[in-house]
Amino acid sequence: MERKTANKDLTTGIVWKRLILFFLPIAAGTCIQQLYNAVDGLIVGRFVGTAALASVGGSSAQIINLLIGFFVATTAGASVVIAQIYGAGRAEDVRNAAGNALAVFAVLGFILMGIGLIASPAMLHLLKTPEDTIAGSTLYLRIYFLGVPAILLLNMESNMLRSVGDSFSPFLYMIIGCGVNILLDVVFVVVFHWGIAGVAAATVAAQLINMGLLTYKLTHTKEAYQLSFRELKLRGVYLSNMFRLGFPAGLQNSMYAVSNLIIQVGVNSLGTVVVASWAMTSKTDGIFWAVSNALGTAITSFVGQNLGAGKQDRMKDCVKQGMILALSITIGISILIMLAAKTLLSVLTRDPDVIRTTYEMMTYFVPFYFTWAVIEVLSAVLRGAGDAVRPVVIIGFGICLLRIVWIFTVFARFHTLPVLCYSYAVSWFTTAVAMAVYFRKGTWLDHGRRILDK
Repeated sequence: MERKTANKDLTTGIVWKRLILFFLPIAAGTCIQQLYNAVDGLIVGRFVGTAALASVGGSSAQIINLLIGFFVATTAGASVVIAQIYGAGRAEDVRNAAGNALAVFAVLGFILMGIGLIASPAMLHLLKTPEDTIAGSTLYLRIYFLGVPAILLLNMESNMLRSVGDSFSPFLYMIIGCGVNILLDVVFVVVFHWGIAGVAAATVAAQLINMGLLTYKLTHTKEAYQLSFRELKLRGVYLSNMFRLGFPAGLQNSMYAVSNLIIQVGVNSLGTVVVASWAMTSKTDGIFWAVSNALGTAITSFVGQNLGAGKQDRMKDCVKQGMILALSITIGISILIMLAAKTLLSVLTRDPDVIRTTYEMMTYFVPFYFTWAVIEVLSAVLRGAGDAVRPVVIIGFGICLLRIVWIFTVFARFHTLPVLCYSYAVSWFTTAVAMAVYFRKGTWLDHGRRILDK
């Protein structure tokens, strides 16, 4: 295999330094994405209105998380395979696996686009979306789904680069994409007064630009993973491994989405202000989820490369140091969020009811984020090692099924906002304990060996 450049090889060097240096660009990129989301919410909330904010961030967001989120999460399976192959030093296999992944997700993107364009109204009605947001949500979803092929490809390309240790390029292109998105938001919404259609069109345009930059990077790099269009073909050996790992990740994301969809029905039953406030929480505490997800992505790639290189001691060090890092970051961000929440909310919206309700929601969520940090680190290690099924089972029961049962029992009995919100804290704590118990058994290491042997 061609020599791996030092900044992309995660199998050498001091573990905590390599992990942090790899993690920082991913975290910075996701934080910038959250900054865009906040600006997006500000533009919609201030220049279009509360009903529009609910249209963009209510049921439509849950539908996007369910359908698109499944396939975006599935790209994680491909990235784990590529990381392990890259760590093992098999250059030709890296290129073939990458070409296979891009071909698959291009096809899936166009299929999903068609489903979204046709089925959006029916899905919104199924969720009992408030009537004053149905038209806006339908418009937003149909425009958004036009960009789905680009969204799937840019996520696959970003994950591919991270799997071989390049976290800077996806970060750089995300900055450009977010900048374009904000600029077009202002032009389309504030200047042209296109409203919800302008927000959706800006998002699609920015995603296309981001995908184009990533494709150029992959086809023009001099590294071992350089990609050419002749490698964009389906290959059974890679396809089976990618979907064996990727499908459980997609299923896990869909289980989250299904449970959130059911919760969204409960949210919708509490009125438009609560719907808008529920959407607003992602604008204010989004930095935590962005950083947490970034650390999980970094740990998955780190573990994958080191497993491929046969360095289990570095994998174990990554678990310990990753957990310390995750808990430290979580506690710091949680304190920051609660201190700055009211100020930020007053910037994002003028509606005092939305501000009050959103802050109330956050007091039920934020103090329990430390339990999610445990889930994020352990599940990331398991994904990187190729143990894809058992974590999904744990999360499926501990988070998704528990929340659904909660909605149809506890929330149905009391039907209050606090009771609805506490379904998250209870499910996080339950899943963190179950994940830790399974992880301690250590059987997850055997799954990674089987992947490399095939």
